[in-house]
Amino acid sequence: MNSENALAQRSLADWLQVLEGLNMAHIELGLSRMNLVAERLDLLRLPSYVITVGGTNGKGTTCALLESMLRAAGRSVGVYSSPHLVDYRERVRINGDSPAAADFCAAFAAVETARAEVALTYFEFTTLAALWLFRAASPEVVLLEVGLGGRLDATNVVASDQTVVTTIALDHTDWLGSDRESVGFEKAGIFREHKPAVCGDPEPPARLLAHAEQLGTPLYCTGRDYVWQVQDNPGQTQPAHWSFSGLGLQLDALPLPALPVMNAATALATLALSPFLPDIEAIHTGLQQASLTGRLQQLGPKLWVDVAHNAESATYLAGRLPAIKGKGRCLAVVGMLKDKDIAASLAPLRGLIDDWYLASLGGPRGASASELAHWQPGHCFNSVAEALAAAEANAGEQDVIIAFGSFFTVADVLAIRK
Repeated sequence: MNSENALAQRSLADWLQVLEGLNMAHIELGLSRMNLVAERLDLLRLPSYVITVGGTNGKGTTCALLESMLRAAGRSVGVYSSPHLVDYRERVRINGDSPAAADFCAAFAAVETARAEVALTYFEFTTLAALWLFRAASPEVVLLEVGLGGRLDATNVVASDQTVVTTIALDHTDWLGSDRESVGFEKAGIFREHKPAVCGDPEPPARLLAHAEQLGTPLYCTGRDYVWQVQDNPGQTQPAHWSFSGLGLQLDALPLPALPVMNAATALATLALSPFLPDIEAIHTGLQQASLTGRLQQLGPKLWVDVAHNAESATYLAGRLPAIKGKGRCLAVVGMLKDKDIAASLAPLRGLIDDWYLASLGGPRGASASELAHWQPGHCFNSVAEALAAAEANAGEQDVIIAFGSFFTVADVLAIRK
């Protein structure tokens, strides 16, 4: 069997096993390898209108909101996001659906053939496969979620028509720097010369602003170029709504989405600068229908999950928790990675959690339950499954359970409840 036939015989499970074994130890950061293989595959410029979305928190939800409003307007949309929670195919959506396993296999085979002698990381390889799928499907709009940082991220090889930076906070400090200015510069690396960009952070770092000016990137910022406001109705006879003003729009009485309003505002600003601004009916429908697995998701009467894994996302979760908690206790199932700021991520929730169930996460990056207990005393367990079972056994009739701390934690809960 020749090598081409051997590639054609691989299943998706076979491919993922191969890719997960790729060795990053001797691969240096940079886009030269991605550029080389992408050029061979003719993927540096897609036939679609490309919007690249970076930032610390809110990338996935902003993409989901953009996708929902665009699809409500009848547009064809492709989305690339990471990581996945249960099924690898979640990383690519084309018009709301993930491609078939056979399509992924064809994409992987094409990348493997084109890369030849070039070493690629897991994320580089899988990003190229996603781009190959988008080129084949040619949706009107492609939304690319940045994996890490921006300047050196694999998604940054693509010629994008618009860019978005959601928020800037400390995360992945070993790679991106230990202060907001350094992180902001890395995130701003996705900006394009003379192509519009949106920043949803109310306090954008000076280095981000300077980079946009140096490139000649027209940058539109929340609080300066557009504003949004949540408007509660007295008496609560109607659901709360919100307004958006700026960039040629004045929209009042917008429905509150299930996802963060600040990200909805970022998405609206992005659409206002694009050739694809939906009509008001599609905006309303898109806001109401937008959802994303693992983002403040209810799995049962008592169980919620959220991928909050740093101080900023934990603070947002803390703001939403009182409404979820109701009259009973709130029990937390927590598993985190050791390279996160565990203390800062748990601090916003301390006054809201009544009982902590701390779970060890596997792998070299996983923190043990005892490491979590150093920052927050609680019941320690060897796995998320054990911690969840204990929390459910101890939850009263009016109690709720929130599982958070990592994509891996939420993935484990989703697998249990599949």
